[in-house]
Amino acid sequence: MAKKKKNLVIVESPAKAKTIKKFLGRNYKVEASMGHVRDLPKSKLGIDLENDFEPNYITIRGKGKTLNKLRKAAKKSEDVYLATDPDREGEAISWHLAYALKLSDTENNRIEFNEITKNAIQNAIKNPRSINKDLVDAQQARRLLDRLVGYRLSPLLWKKVRKGLSAGRVQSVAVRIICEREEEIRNFEEEEYWTLEIVLKNENGEKLKADLYRIDNKKFNLESKEEVDQVIADIKKEEFEIVKVKKRKRRRNPKSPFTTSTLQQRASNKLNFTAKKTMYLAQQLYEGIDIGSSGTVGLISYIRTDSTRLSNEAKNGAKDYILNKFGDKFLKSSKKKSKNNNNAQDAHEAIRPTDTQRTPEKMKKHLSKDQYKLYNLIWKRFVASQMSPALYESISAQFKAGDKYKFRVSGSRLLFPGHLILTGKEKEDDIDLPVLKEGDGYSLIDTNPEQHFTTPPPRYSEATLVKTLEEEGIGRPSTYAPTLSTIESRDYVKKDGRYFEPTELGETVTELLTEYFPDVTDVEFTAELEKRLDEIENGNEDWKKILRDFYEPFYERLENARENMENVQIVEETDEVCDKCGSPMVVKYGRYGKFLACSSYPECKNTKPYLIKTGVDCPECEDGEIIERTSKKGRTFYGCSNYPDCNFMSWNKPVKKPCPECGSLMVEKTTKAKGKHYKCTNKECGHTEKAD
Repeated sequence: MAKKKKNLVIVESPAKAKTIKKFLGRNYKVEASMGHVRDLPKSKLGIDLENDFEPNYITIRGKGKTLNKLRKAAKKSEDVYLATDPDREGEAISWHLAYALKLSDTENNRIEFNEITKNAIQNAIKNPRSINKDLVDAQQARRLLDRLVGYRLSPLLWKKVRKGLSAGRVQSVAVRIICEREEEIRNFEEEEYWTLEIVLKNENGEKLKADLYRIDNKKFNLESKEEVDQVIADIKKEEFEIVKVKKRKRRRNPKSPFTTSTLQQRASNKLNFTAKKTMYLAQQLYEGIDIGSSGTVGLISYIRTDSTRLSNEAKNGAKDYILNKFGDKFLKSSKKKSKNNNNAQDAHEAIRPTDTQRTPEKMKKHLSKDQYKLYNLIWKRFVASQMSPALYESISAQFKAGDKYKFRVSGSRLLFPGHLILTGKEKEDDIDLPVLKEGDGYSLIDTNPEQHFTTPPPRYSEATLVKTLEEEGIGRPSTYAPTLSTIESRDYVKKDGRYFEPTELGETVTELLTEYFPDVTDVEFTAELEKRLDEIENGNEDWKKILRDFYEPFYERLENARENMENVQIVEETDEVCDKCGSPMVVKYGRYGKFLACSSYPECKNTKPYLIKTGVDCPECEDGEIIERTSKKGRTFYGCSNYPDCNFMSWNKPVKKPCPECGSLMVEKTTKAKGKHYKCTNKECGHTEKAD
């Protein structure tokens, strides 16, 4: 009797293969393709412009061994199932695998699942489909467009500005958005204004604070101390009376479960994670974590999505948990439907736990510290989304002082916590007020005028930039993290704390691209192009027509730029002096990043390593200076210039000012509670103070 052949399932990563293997039994063999197996060549454009943009795909260098292994396994198998990620990228990988393994892309050999659980995997095996060519074409169009922009503009920038630069369809728009915000900040002119808070007391001695609300029943703007002093002089002559009391009940609804972009935003704001770190950790939670007796399981659903939809199975899991833990009053009404983004690719669900019963507390011992933080964020957001709203009673009252001035006080009282019982209140909601009745009289006991100045719009953080890109329709969930990493690594932007600031290079490149390639950096054009690319997926657009429509005017602009774009020399001068000839040293760029070179080159060819100095002496050795360094994982830290003779290091940036209490080194820190502040590194001292 012939031995029955096994079935082969191909996924992208070994971690996913390990998780899936145990759900399928002995009749299935699971192998990993290690991502893409075919792509456009790195050494040339790889697109036949004379043959209607036909791509020239080749086997990726180093993937030959993997492909041979997969081919051998496929020949020995009864059926081959392509189980790559459930998105455009995953569909394209399956299409390339089918070509490389000589499988028919019209046969039902493609399976997909939104989560790596036993039910999801077994249901997927029972319901294979053919490869969706529209999804493949949508991915191809994006890939080829990005290649055309990158491989045509980058060499131009190398020639006109500096070697090693790059331009991209999404990254160039992101840099322009950051540059335009910086221009707003530079052009901003601050204006002085004043506010007036008063303290009132009723006949029972109960106090409250109120704010100036109207002057002559109109909105106002107090622009000077003289004006606010006049108001204070006027109201001191008057009695205060409540003229209007308004009470109402309001609901605070829970937020929808996470999409890719909202997860990146929340993890940035709440956990101080970069988008790259968030996606790295989320991928681990999705592909599988060893949780002991249950083995390796995927803890969350697929992580690249812009949908807030949830399956009935997921909702029922949350319902059971909420009823058992909190009771039916805390369960969301089934009548209310969540709204989805109009641009959402609704094939996927929102990001959610695969099993609500796997609470963060139960999973904590199986997760790293950062994995736990992210899982806790995802789990609570999902469960809270299925809970009832919080109910508040809002109270507001208007006071008049004579016929000219009106003041207002408002507060709220939490009547029912709803979803807040799980997620907690982010700020104190309850404001205690005395009983307020129309006609009641109050007397003035104190005035608190305060001077303010208008502030410029803030620079973009990772969270606000991701939010802006999403709102403008630029890029897609999977592009945000690599885009932010690229613009920083290319030195187009730098971070000041958590905020992006454009470099001189970034502003120069943006200015050149905007002048010669306005479409490439234009927000509206890029957003409209994204919509057309999405329509390929729906079968409503021809992907090669989109390439033709883009490339013809782009090529004309390219020829114009080659002839007319000026050469730009960006020279970064330093305070360093060449120790061979005494000339100033300047910053240059090589294969391994920045270095210092003598400005008298080629007469003097002296070079030095590029060190970002803090100007702070090392506290552990006599002649060392603390400099900025980068770890193997790309994280910035601060160490002694005498390393390895001196091993001093700090993750926080040292400041020149010594601790006023003990004289020890102070470092700069930023926390949600204290904001930007300085802290003493001497644990026995622990002195902190507000940053300058």
